[in-house]
Amino acid sequence: MNIGIQGIRFRRAAGVVVTTGAVLASGALYAAPAQAAAPVPSVVAKGGFVINNANGGTLYTKLGDTRRATGSTTKIMTAKVVLAQKNLNLNSTVTIQKAYSDYIVSKNASSARLIVGDKVTVRQLLYGLMLPSGCDAAYALADKFGTGSTRSARVKSFIGKMNADAKKLGLKNTHFDSFDGIGNGSNWSTPRDLTKIASSAMKNATFRAIVKTKKYTAKTKTKTGGTRTMAPWVNTNTLLNSYSGTIGVKTGSGPTAKYCLVFAATRNGKTVVGTVLASSSAAQREKDAKALMNYAFSKI
Repeated sequence: MNIGIQGIRFRRAAGVVVTTGAVLASGALYAAPAQAAAPVPSVVAKGGFVINNANGGTLYTKLGDTRRATGSTTKIMTAKVVLAQKNLNLNSTVTIQKAYSDYIVSKNASSARLIVGDKVTVRQLLYGLMLPSGCDAAYALADKFGTGSTRSARVKSFIGKMNADAKKLGLKNTHFDSFDGIGNGSNWSTPRDLTKIASSAMKNATFRAIVKTKKYTAKTKTKTGGTRTMAPWVNTNTLLNSYSGTIGVKTGSGPTAKYCLVFAATRNGKTVVGTVLASSSAAQREKDAKALMNYAFSKI
C-alpha cells in the first residue's frame, strides 16, 4: 500500500515537472531573457583600463596600475592644465618661436607645422596639440602658461602644474617630466590614472569639442600682418571614423611607450572612458580599444 502511495506521489511530481516544463517551453518565462555577459576580451596591449564615466566604476582592467611610458597621451594633461587657467582667453595669441621649431627637428617629433613668427591663438594651439599631436604646439602652450623669466623656467613651471594637477586628482602612479610625453625617463602613468585624467578633462566643454573634431583648419596671422591658412590638421584618433559613438580622446606612441590610446565613447546615453598602453601597432591599439568598448557597453 505504501509502495502504491509513493508511486502515486512520484507520478504526481513527474506531472508537475512536465507541466512546468510545458510552461517554460511555451515561452511564458522567456519573454525577456537575461543578456549573456560578453566574454572578457583578450587584448595585445600590455595594460588596459575602462570605466563607466557616470560613476567611475571599473568595467575592465589589465595591469591597470602598472606604470608605463605614455607617449603623446601626456598631452591630455597639457590641454587640461591650459584649460584650467584662471581668466583664460582662448583668443589670446602666442608668437611662434624658432625654439619650438628647433625642438621638433631635434626630437624628430610630431608637429602641427607651425610657422616661426606667426601669431596663433590659444584655441588654435589646443587643436594643433590634440589633433595632429603637435609637440611644437605643446611647447608653445607650456611657454605661454608657465611662469618665469626664461623659457626654461616657464616650461619647468608648466610641467610642475601638470604634476600638481595629477596630485590633486589623487593619482599616485603618474609623473610628468615633459609637456608632450617625449620626456627624459621620468614621464609615466598607468591605464587607470590616464583614464581618470581623461574623464576629468572631458568635463570641460572646450576639451570635449576639440577631441571629437576630425579635422580643423587654422587661420593664423603672419608676422607681416597677413592671414595664413594652415594645412588642415587631421585627428590621429582614427576611432572617430571607425567606431560609432566615439567622442575622443588621444593617441600616443614612442620607442618605449609603443602604441597607446585613451578613448571615450557614448552609446544609448551611456559613456565609457578607457586606456590601452603599449599595444603593438596603431591598428592593434584601435582594435584593442574597440574590443574593450564593446565589452564595457555590454556591462552597463
